[in-house]
Amino acid sequence: MRASATLLAGALATLLAPGAGVPVPRQNRQNKLLLVSFDGFRWNYDLDVETPNLDAMARDGVKARYMTPAFVTQTSPCHFTLVTGKYIENHGVVHNMFYNFTTKVKLPYHATLGIQSWWDNGSVPIWITAQRQGLKTGSFFYPGGNITYQGTAVTLSRKEGILHNYKDEKEWRANIDTVMRWFTEEDLALVTLYFGEPDSTGHKYGPESPQRKEMVRQVDRTVGYLRDSIERHSLTSSLDLIVTSDHGMTTVNKTASDLVEFHKFPNFTFRDIEFELLDYGPNGMLIPKEGRLEKVYDVLKDAHPRLHVYKKEQFPKSFHYANHPRIAPLVMYSDPGYVIHGRINVQFNNGEHGFDNQDLDMKTIFRAVGPSFQEGLEVAPFESVHVYELMCQLLGIVPEPNDGDPDILKPMLRPNVILLSPQNCPQ
Repeated sequence: MRASATLLAGALATLLAPGAGVPVPRQNRQNKLLLVSFDGFRWNYDLDVETPNLDAMARDGVKARYMTPAFVTQTSPCHFTLVTGKYIENHGVVHNMFYNFTTKVKLPYHATLGIQSWWDNGSVPIWITAQRQGLKTGSFFYPGGNITYQGTAVTLSRKEGILHNYKDEKEWRANIDTVMRWFTEEDLALVTLYFGEPDSTGHKYGPESPQRKEMVRQVDRTVGYLRDSIERHSLTSSLDLIVTSDHGMTTVNKTASDLVEFHKFPNFTFRDIEFELLDYGPNGMLIPKEGRLEKVYDVLKDAHPRLHVYKKEQFPKSFHYANHPRIAPLVMYSDPGYVIHGRINVQFNNGEHGFDNQDLDMKTIFRAVGPSFQEGLEVAPFESVHVYELMCQLLGIVPEPNDGDPDILKPMLRPNVILLSPQNCPQ
């Protein structure tokens, strides 16, 4: 579904048929789009803290009761679903960490952000799709936004340093100022902007802590500053703003009597394991040594009532996760509140994510406001996989093949947003 900028422009100028698909810019004017992600912002964080700016955004635009992230509910995989419209098994960024089954190399989250092959593995994110159709795009700290895809880099991008302080409110405002300049001085049409909170605070102190509540107040102040900045830069009538997140957060049962500890399972030994990916929250993968798959599976499948272990081909299809070459032969996840401990207990967070995406604590927020969106509308919950199609509609670009449905979020748009029917999209 790729088209040259010239072909697309011609189609948009002549095919003014209403229906699901690509919006025609109103009055020959292309709206801009800013996607903002506040990592780990659980769907109900605004219920125990006063959030006047998020509330105002809902009154002025659209609010979802909650959004369901993709499984596995981790930062990089879920963020890549937002910008590709694909379930994780289809876009291939299956974990926060880079790993290689052959070399046994495992790299932490920040290092993985710069691994070209981890991200550029067949899926084309929205930045590149928009650029191929004549637009300029930007990514500020957004996971995957600093990578070259099929030989094309994002027009402008920033990647945080390894010791980056995610909590600095002054820096948050400076980053917003930079993004506003990208829109007004560099004429970018799409920018994705990432903040690492309230995730870090939720991990350290727990999602019910006073520290998390204070961080939500900081997020809300930042939303206020962002909307004021949009107005100051005369973008209110031409910029659509989406504020969302990647996943939620739940409290870890650190002192439970039934912790999930592999090193205490009867009849299990790591001597049977060729490769392991454990100790990174509530999910994991194992490659048993040759000829030992059935033995390891038989030992683990009923080893703990809080642990759910599957052969790759038997993993629940509803998760849309296991059908990818990067997934090991044995895949597992634990119940909400329980993390997986491997050889020793090394996880000490008070809050965690990565659990079943149907668990309510894993749900996250969605707010949208701008010239394309209705006012004061609350919509039913939906899956994050559909956001990509919405963004393509807002930008007037032809999407790549994806798992989203363009009709799911279309009711958010004002009636005067004219859409092209998909059969008229240039191929």
